Amino acid sequence: MIRKMTKNDHNHIMGFLSGEPSINLFIIGDLEVFGYDPDFQDIWAQFNKQGEIKAVLLRFYQSFIPYAKDEFDVDSFVSIITSFPQPRLLSGKTEIVEKFEPYKELQLGKKQETFFAECKNIEYLEKTNIEIKKADIVDVDQILSLRKSIDEFQIRDDAQEILLTSMQSNTSRSYFTEENGTMTTCVSTTAENSFSAMIVGVCTRKEYRRKGLATAIMHKLFRDVLNEGKLLCLFYDNPEAGRIYKRLGFKDIGKWTMYR
Repeated sequence: MIRKMTKNDHNHIMGFLSGEPSINLFIIGDLEVFGYDPDFQDIWAQFNKQGEIKAVLLRFYQSFIPYAKDEFDVDSFVSIITSFPQPRLLSGKTEIVEKFEPYKELQLGKKQETFFAECKNIEYLEKTNIEIKKADIVDVDQILSLRKSIDEFQIRDDAQEILLTSMQSNTSRSYFTEENGTMTTCVSTTAENSFSAMIVGVCTRKEYRRKGLATAIMHKLFRDVLNEGKLLCLFYDNPEAGRIYKRLGFKDIGKWTMYR
């Protein structure tokens, strides 16, 4: 049986998702922030005969994230997704979302696969004497200016609105360093929830690289988040970046695939 969930199901859903809180940080975060009533968000669950949740499917606007621990009713989830207009975006744990690839009616976009890593403790983190500041709303434009200066970054047209909204809802925080009023390095979180936080936006101006700024700022941010009892997680597809994160205590826990 599959049905749309309501706020009365919240504890049941969280009990199911909390088994893999990092993998499910987007679903958990969206439910904690927006709940079950807005017209831009829905969540459905498949139940077994014992009334236990087998799988869930989250819709956030036109983006869909499925999650399951075992086999699930892919056909029914596809029917739900295709009841919404294009463009439809699909993402999730690789071995789950790959089950949707044979369904041509989904018209899945370009496939992007990344490693998914998690950090649980501060064992590898050091303290620093570098002055590190926590960003506020007034720093948003500087953060985006720094990100735009990085060739590898692709900045969306609505990036300012997204960053402002996430900071105001406490689902994102950013730490930075500066010199003579210019932001030199920045690291951010996104999709923060009561269980976990995703690391994003690690960037340093070209002329300030190889001075240990990014490493120092990540040590500070990571320590603060972990001391709050949350897990840290991140995506990466660059082996060199992966080696850096693993020196900070991250371990691969799977792969994440997006179709866009």
